[in-house]
Amino acid sequence: MELRHLRYFVAVGEEQHYGRAARRLRVAQPALSRQIQDLEEEVGFKLFERLPRGVKLSAAGKLFLEDSRRILQEVNEAAARAGRVARGHSGTLRLGFAENASWRGVVPDSFRRFREQRPAAELQLQPAASLEQLEAIRSGRLDAGFVNFMPKTDPELDQLRVAIQRVELAAPKRHPLTKLKKLRLRDLTDAAFVWFPRRESPAFYDRLMHECYRGGLKSPRIVQEGLNEATILSLVSTGLGVGWVLGSARWRCPETVVILSVVDLNMPLPLALAWRRDNTSPLLASFIGEVRRLPDVRAVNKG
Repeated sequence: MELRHLRYFVAVGEEQHYGRAARRLRVAQPALSRQIQDLEEEVGFKLFERLPRGVKLSAAGKLFLEDSRRILQEVNEAAARAGRVARGHSGTLRLGFAENASWRGVVPDSFRRFREQRPAAELQLQPAASLEQLEAIRSGRLDAGFVNFMPKTDPELDQLRVAIQRVELAAPKRHPLTKLKKLRLRDLTDAAFVWFPRRESPAFYDRLMHECYRGGLKSPRIVQEGLNEATILSLVSTGLGVGWVLGSARWRCPETVVILSVVDLNMPLPLALAWRRDNTSPLLASFIGEVRRLPDVRAVNKG
């Protein structure tokens, strides 16, 4: 039994006339009659009683008509659902993001835009450190992620640069450094620091230490480590010291903390959307396309 048989049967059952059903289906009447005969032979009972003009459903045919309609409707709905997934309109998309990039800009804008344009899709969001995201993307636990420390090249991953962030200094509001018109690295020689541990991002840690040394901050006085930016901001707010954060921290900064630019610290930090090269998810492709069209992303990648 094929779906064609059920469609032909439903048409005849609803029209109760072979001629009208054939015109509705745009098939020849003899071919339609043969298909109904084949179906009756396969199910083992008569579906119609033949009349001088037309046909009428048998008792078994009436019940079979109800079930056939339901089956065809379920098939159509299944095809529609699959079509939405194939076109990237529904399904599940698993995205990671660096928490310190989620307060303002491309990351929240992309989530908001995606939910507006793909209401039938499920968006599973997972805040995680950049290195954790990269491991999850490689293993397939995440489809993509917004990461701060993306390698320039990776044989497994593709990436799209979405923003350039700056490393700045978080300081208590009444700290002496806040009174300087132009803050330089050498001015931080005596400052107490809340610093992130090297294991969290060895490459970034080493690069920052190198830039500090080059600018005259040769041996920072580290009094406390903070595992993440939120912890650093919290400890700075207590007056324990100053700490390095991304410029985006000003959007979630405690009231007792200010964000200061250090004029000779040149450490632009790209934020990238990363995904596996072999991930063929239509939903992921749709998301990447939407991110590419964001004005801020176009500005970062122009030229």
